[in-house]
Parts: sequence; structure tokens; C-alpha cells
Amino acid sequence: MTDSPVSPLDATRAWVETFVVGHEVCPFAGREVARDSIRYVDVDATDPATALMRLMEECWHLDDHPETETTLLVLSEGLADFDDYLDLLGLAEALLVEQGYEGGYQLASFHPDYQFDGEAEDAPRNFTNRSPWPMWHLLREAGLERALAHYPDPEAIPERNRERMQALGRERLAASLAALRGE
Repeated sequence: MTDSPVSPLDATRAWVETFVVGHEVCPFAGREVARDSIRYVDVDATDPATALMRLMEECWHLDDHPETETTLLVLSEGLADFDDYLDLLGLAEALLVEQGYEGGYQLASFHPDYQFDGEAEDAPRNFTNRSPWPMWHLLREAGLERALAHYPDPEAIPERNRERMQALGRERLAASLAALRGE
């Protein structure tokens, strides 16, 4: 353990640069890191209504700031339990639809204990969606569509990532994630 706590935003930036970009988990992230078009926002999710309001505020921010391609809402407090996280994620997705953002923005989800349905808890594949802190990734669908249109065989990305995670191994992946949290 380190002497001082690791900032959730600093850990998330490091995760994006060293893991997401470093292992090409998302082949489009490197461009956005280079352009400095990723917004990082710390959200205390101990009050679900407040967290959902912050999500809407980020939609409005993206509406008003086309130079920002995407926002990572780092849910630094209140959602350590994966099931609680999934419950609030469901509400967040429904809120986007209710507020007319379906087709404009989508949420990708990340959590330190992320587990794909049907996967073993310790399966390396889960690390494609494991992050230092619970997180909602608010993406512009138009930007995602543009990126996918210029990427050869985007349907192969999940399988390629599964193979990469398997090659890296669960122990190495878990140690890397723990190090980002300062553990």
C-alpha cells in the first residue's frame, strides 16, 4: 500500500493510457488521448439521484462542447459492490432513453469486479471491462460510428481482446489493476 491515497482520476487516466491504449483494448482510444478529447469527472455515487444528475450534466456538457469526444464518469464512492453498480447502471441507461439521448450517447460500463454474464469470476476476459474504480463511459455514438467505419473488421475486437487478456493472464492483470489503485 502506498503512503498517500491514489486519486481516482489520476488512476483512471493512467489506466486509459497504460491499459486501454497500451494493450489496444480500444483501438480508438489512443487517438482521443493524443487529442486530449477525453473528459474525466469524479462522481460521488453514494446518492444515486445525484450520480444520475451528474450523468445528465455530462450529456449537456458534451452537447455544448463538441471538442470533447467522450467523458469518463469515475464513480469514486458508493458503488464498490458490483450488483449495486449494475442496478444504478440500469437506471442510468433508462434515464438516457427517457431524456432523448438514445442514439446520441451510449454508456459503456467498467468496474473493478466486472464479470461478463456466463464467465467465471477469475476469467481474464473480464479485465477488458475492469477499471480501477467503477465508471460510466459516456460516448458520442456519431464518433463511435465514424471510428468503426474506418476500422477493419470491428466485429473481431472482442475476440482479439479475449485472446490478449488470456495471454496476459489473470495474475498479471489483477496486479496491474491493484497497482493503479495504490494497493
